[in-house]
Amino acid sequence: MVLTSLAATESLGRAIGCALTGGDVLALIGALGAGKTAMVRGIAAGLGVPPDSVSSPTFVLVHEYRARLPLIHIDLYRLRTDADIESIGLSDYFTDRTVVAIEWADRFLALLPEDRLEVRLTHRTPATRTVRLAAKGPQSRSLLARIDQARRP
Repeated sequence: MVLTSLAATESLGRAIGCALTGGDVLALIGALGAGKTAMVRGIAAGLGVPPDSVSSPTFVLVHEYRARLPLIHIDLYRLRTDADIESIGLSDYFTDRTVVAIEWADRFLALLPEDRLEVRLTHRTPATRTVRLAAKGPQSRSLLARIDQARRP
């Protein structure tokens, strides 16, 4: 799908956030400036987090937000090795009670749960993005169906 503004990116994120259940993992993939943090801001809003409180965890690596479901927002941009991933305890965040949104997930896809929703954001023009949602397992397929249903008029 094509998103023509930051507001449209956040709106899709809100729809995703409203559809989430415990244990969902979102792998956000895209170039610098593609809209990954804006998408997470919308996801957080859909979970009940004030969007203004959401920022990129590039330097702190992990932000945790209390909401309808705990949201763990992780940024892998600065991490280089599997040992770096181990040092932040990535696998500890994957529980049936949390939602995990991971920016730059493509750097360590092999270390993520197989069942995840991949959110690929691509620049089309300076103002527009293409977003592709790909379910990688039964839980993420169910999530994708809920998102599709929520977005229907």
